[in-house]
Amino acid sequence: MNNSPNSIQNLTKPTIMNGLNNPILKTDSYKESHGPYYPEGTTKVHAYFTCRKGGAHDEIVFFGLQMLLKELSVPITKDMIKEAQSYFELHMATFDADRWYHIVNEHEGRLPLTIWAVPEGTVCKAGDPLIVVENTDPKCFWLTNYVETLLVQVWAPTTVATNSYHMKKDLMSALKMTGSVDHWSHRIHDFGCRGVSSMQSAAMLGCAHLAVGFSGTDTVPALVAAREVYESYCAGFSIRATEHSVVTAFGDSPLDELKAFENYLSKVPDDAIVAYVCDSYNIYQFIINIIGHVDIRKKIMSRTGCLVIRPDSGDPPTVVVDVLEALGSVVHGITMNKHGYKVLPPQLRVIQGDGIDAKMMVKILVAVTQRGWSADNISFGSGGGLLQKFNRDTLKCAFKASYIEVNGVGRDIYKTPIDAPGKNSRKGPCSVSNMSLVYDNGVTIRQKFDDIRKRNALALTDIPQFHDVCIKHAIDPRIAQAEVLPYNHGKRERPFGYSNRVASRAAKYAKKEFREYKVTF
Repeated sequence: MNNSPNSIQNLTKPTIMNGLNNPILKTDSYKESHGPYYPEGTTKVHAYFTCRKGGAHDEIVFFGLQMLLKELSVPITKDMIKEAQSYFELHMATFDADRWYHIVNEHEGRLPLTIWAVPEGTVCKAGDPLIVVENTDPKCFWLTNYVETLLVQVWAPTTVATNSYHMKKDLMSALKMTGSVDHWSHRIHDFGCRGVSSMQSAAMLGCAHLAVGFSGTDTVPALVAAREVYESYCAGFSIRATEHSVVTAFGDSPLDELKAFENYLSKVPDDAIVAYVCDSYNIYQFIINIIGHVDIRKKIMSRTGCLVIRPDSGDPPTVVVDVLEALGSVVHGITMNKHGYKVLPPQLRVIQGDGIDAKMMVKILVAVTQRGWSADNISFGSGGGLLQKFNRDTLKCAFKASYIEVNGVGRDIYKTPIDAPGKNSRKGPCSVSNMSLVYDNGVTIRQKFDDIRKRNALALTDIPQFHDVCIKHAIDPRIAQAEVLPYNHGKRERPFGYSNRVASRAAKYAKKEFREYKVTF
């Protein structure tokens, strides 16, 4: 076709629809042209998706395919074909509309494909086939690889689920060593909604984090995806919490900050878990003079719910330890658990929500446990490090054809690039014993979220030693229990060896006005 300016004027005018909902347009441009290039007489193409060996992890948690299959289950219509034609003829001067009309006329718009996959949530070995695709109509052999573009996007939720799974193992390792693994599921909270590229990404990737058993999230689109796609009524939970603007709206003086906190405590239920961001000005001043204020401390300790203190700046390992030490200097009820680590009273905990990824979480856990504090005291909020800091090469994800049939004769096809042996592809039809049919000629066979979570559940015997976790992240593995001093009610200023550095910092910011200010609730 002539692509001159004059000819372009005579092309089909664009049809106004919602193109992002058109399955024909969910592909790479060059896929449209590939059909005629296959050997004459081709009737079947078989392809697979895998995470090649050599990526960030050897254990892969497969997740997210059903969200993509939902998009492939939309029947093709004649209007969709006209819309696609208006794009492709302008875009690259070619479009084979007849093959799409064949799908509409012979299959009622349903894509004649079968897709087999390992059950979502399954922990797989890198290199194993995870998805297998075949055409079921000999005239639609080209369709197998046409849908690669959409299906390969499963790399993103699979990568996030895999990362969260390994973070789960790392966290549970520290909890097992220093505390209890009973309540791990809310300890890594998804803060990533605003940091991803779109609400669609937030839904898919936030759902992937929840798929490995975590229950804490602020990513509302993830809840929508889990309910609409995986039939989970409520896959995650959150708590009442402040942002900096809520605090700073009261003003920047110490008394203003006190009033902001007083107002907050007066309006949240006593039995609720709540969080308060404390670094708007000086977090150590806040802890010593506000948390440590006799009336406020009494109010906090009388609650049946937990107040979670949130630092949000500075060097995370340093800040978290300093915050724990500062809290230890002003509150009663610190105990020693059976492992010999310090635990704040149940009314107080800490969440670090700035700069958290898998390695930083372990660094913080190392710093905390080395000072004799249990991992029970802390939770983590993660945004970009949880949902965004990945690409398709993180797990070396690839979709490749491995078998075709030409004139009734089967043929193995593969690639073996001489300068990249890691990109060698499989030969012949692929299958894995636990694969099941998930897409049958336009119909998705659904899986439920609870079943997905069960497939990657960890037993105590699956949890690695914390020493090994540190080695994995290239962190000094010499994790020694700090020498923990017995709690001494006669020396409340510095229980458990409260550091001189933090004590002097707190003293620097102590204000007489706090001691004189009468707090009312």
